[in-house]
Amino acid sequence: MYKALNYWVFGGFGPNRTPYEFIDFAVEMELDGVELTVGDAISPDISEAECVKIRDYAKSKGIGLRTLATGFYWGCSLSSEDAAERATAMDFTRKYLQLAAWLGVETVLLVPGATCVGWDDSRPIQSYASVWQKSVVAIKEISILAEKLGVNVGLENVWNQFLLSPMEWKLYLEQFESERIGIYFDVGNCCYIGRPQDYVEILGDKIKAVHLKNFSGSDCAGGMHGFGDDLMTGDVDFTAVFAALNQIGYRGPLTAEMIPFSRLPDLVLPDQELAEKTARQLKAL
Repeated sequence: MYKALNYWVFGGFGPNRTPYEFIDFAVEMELDGVELTVGDAISPDISEAECVKIRDYAKSKGIGLRTLATGFYWGCSLSSEDAAERATAMDFTRKYLQLAAWLGVETVLLVPGATCVGWDDSRPIQSYASVWQKSVVAIKEISILAEKLGVNVGLENVWNQFLLSPMEWKLYLEQFESERIGIYFDVGNCCYIGRPQDYVEILGDKIKAVHLKNFSGSDCAGGMHGFGDDLMTGDVDFTAVFAALNQIGYRGPLTAEMIPFSRLPDLVLPDQELAEKTARQLKAL
């Protein structure tokens, strides 16, 4: 199993740590890889030469760079009603995929759109039908570049009030002819509405990468406070999840993305202690 850690746990929401420091940390914790984040660990305007340097450094240390993530799409959507915003999101995505290719990354994380961003009142409410239609147009265009560059696009199941069940995801993903388009499946994000093992069973080889976190629901659902700071505490049945992944023959990345919203409103990242704890728990899974 390839086990990695997401940069946000180690470096927070900003360029607080370098990719080289993160790679060294992964070596120290005996992980298989790291997930860099565009906009935090690395700039969207990073050069090809610097990407190659990071890629070669990771390779020299025996650390993989199989996935790449970003938080960009929460503030600039591929399915926005605003044409200028959609164009900006597409421009970013082209850079994002190119960076992935330069880094030797297999799969990038992408949020296709949101009908509502519950924690950001500045973001507009949008109809489900509109997000579906506009995101499909964008992703079909993106798939052409993904094919050319040899990079998978993993659309993540997130709290965007869009694609709320594994069957919706299946129907949505089957529209795309490219094998490069799939889901970046987060086992914790779906717990307020379903069981992660059911997603795995239904989506099968559409799963390009997996995020590991936990979630504790309450009052029939729960809120963001359910994302705690302990990978092993919560509603996720990792035995069932791994059994389902084995059943579909999944051999892709397993990346811990522990962002402890249970600590709101005083969330502080980066958190060295949390990063070390999560790495140890990840290895034990």
